[in-house]
Amino acid sequence: MLLKRRRARAGARARYAAERTVDRADGRLPVSEGGGLLRKAFPEHWSFLLGEIALYSFVVLLLTGVWLTLFFKPSMTEVVYDGSYEPLLGLSMSEAYRSTVDISFEIRGGLLIRQSHHWAALVFLSAIGVHLLRVFFTGAFRRPREVNWLIGVTLFLLALVEGFAGYSLPDDLLSGTGLRIAQGIMLSIPVVGTYISMFVFGGEYPGEDVIPRLYSLHILLVPGLLLALLTLHLILVFYLKHTQWAGRGRTNRNAVGKPMFPQFVTNSTGLFFMVFGVLTLLAAVAQINPIWAYGPYRPDMVSFGSQPDWYVGFLEGSLRLMPPFETAVAGHTVMWNVLVPAVVLPGALFAVLYAYPFFERWVTGDHEEHHLCDRPRDKPVRTGLGVAAICFYAVLLLAGGNDILSYVFDVPLNLLTWVFRISLVLLPPVSFMATRRVCLALRERERERLAEGEETGELRQTLAGGYVESHEPLDAEERYVLRSRREPEPLAPAAADGDAPHVGRLRATLSEWYYGDRVDVEEPGPERESSSGELER
Repeated sequence: MLLKRRRARAGARARYAAERTVDRADGRLPVSEGGGLLRKAFPEHWSFLLGEIALYSFVVLLLTGVWLTLFFKPSMTEVVYDGSYEPLLGLSMSEAYRSTVDISFEIRGGLLIRQSHHWAALVFLSAIGVHLLRVFFTGAFRRPREVNWLIGVTLFLLALVEGFAGYSLPDDLLSGTGLRIAQGIMLSIPVVGTYISMFVFGGEYPGEDVIPRLYSLHILLVPGLLLALLTLHLILVFYLKHTQWAGRGRTNRNAVGKPMFPQFVTNSTGLFFMVFGVLTLLAAVAQINPIWAYGPYRPDMVSFGSQPDWYVGFLEGSLRLMPPFETAVAGHTVMWNVLVPAVVLPGALFAVLYAYPFFERWVTGDHEEHHLCDRPRDKPVRTGLGVAAICFYAVLLLAGGNDILSYVFDVPLNLLTWVFRISLVLLPPVSFMATRRVCLALRERERERLAEGEETGELRQTLAGGYVESHEPLDAEERYVLRSRREPEPLAPAAADGDAPHVGRLRATLSEWYYGDRVDVEEPGPERESSSGELER
């Protein structure tokens, strides 16, 4: 009895202390207003985890990067190696390379942390790229999320810069070869290319300042921008609410899923530890970037079979596929064989990524808000364009290793180069047409299933002596999803307000191309009307 009274008094004191703490905090911070935020709904689907994987890879990058800064020396001062790795004894090298070798062999756990950092960078960029593809194919970039799409593309661009800067810091023969290519790209820019190269390298190549400048870029400027944009990106996700897949009870006016606390926070924390564990396991068992095998950088040498990380592999491929072509203009030589594939092409690719949400809105005339994800098959033209872009990138990525492929498969290098050149021109349009037809065929099949039902595999004999397969109706959830899609009509040829006649005709033509070939199904009846639900669950 006495023990129960003590427990009751202790519980009362704890409740009183908790109430006072919350009251005091609420007087200084928006604690009570945050209660609704903790119950915010997050829809569930595996594809929604891609952004979280990118976020947690970035967290691992920050943690391992801070540790590496304690031991790395961003200096190009020449030193003679006298460490424990015998093949390098007596070689002249920069302090940057020497400190990286020391991290790998002299500092306990250094190689594990360094390889964890590198693997995290690859996973970070991969997750951002796949996350952007998910957003593109599901139409999650449409109103009101255009700004978030622009932020995501900028994050991907900054991550490319950050990855290349970190890749170049060890000053080994492989990264030095990449810097040499980067200097050639700078020089290809007409008129100002020489000045840009002199500024970046601090004089004639290789200069003395490029590693310290890349180091400042890598640990201060770009990470700061990434942190700021990631924070803004997450704020907009909270403010605009998460997209969700169509289903009964899910509409453009609600969000159905797990509350942020405790379910979503618990699952997300578990995912973080999974990402951290997988990256650590990769660092422990899968060697990456063995700089001691490449040796220190020397301007008069190029590493054999040098391949950059995958995220800049397309740039290497574009340089290898471009035919030699130069033009002399007013005493200046314009190197089209470098300028076009290494400056114009990447600029055009990112310009298309930035502009696409506004292009699609202009073509389709769709200014409504969208909180439901599109299935890729429901937008055959958009899906076809995405697949064509992936094929274009894949050809460039493979072409970046044409020398390795030629050696491994014993194929003449010139023949392989021409195969890639032809594929770069033919494969994207062929893949676009094939993807669009597949999407339309899948939609046609769904319309048949709605009309006839699902095949059961059971046969019955007719009065005429033939055999037919019996069907059963689809379940209510699947019927709702299939019936909830209806494409709008193409825009009329008449010019829209503010459009010139020829612009209006172009817009109508593009709209007909976008919506012309389609397979519509019947509109959902009362089944859809009864599922409007509350504004948020």
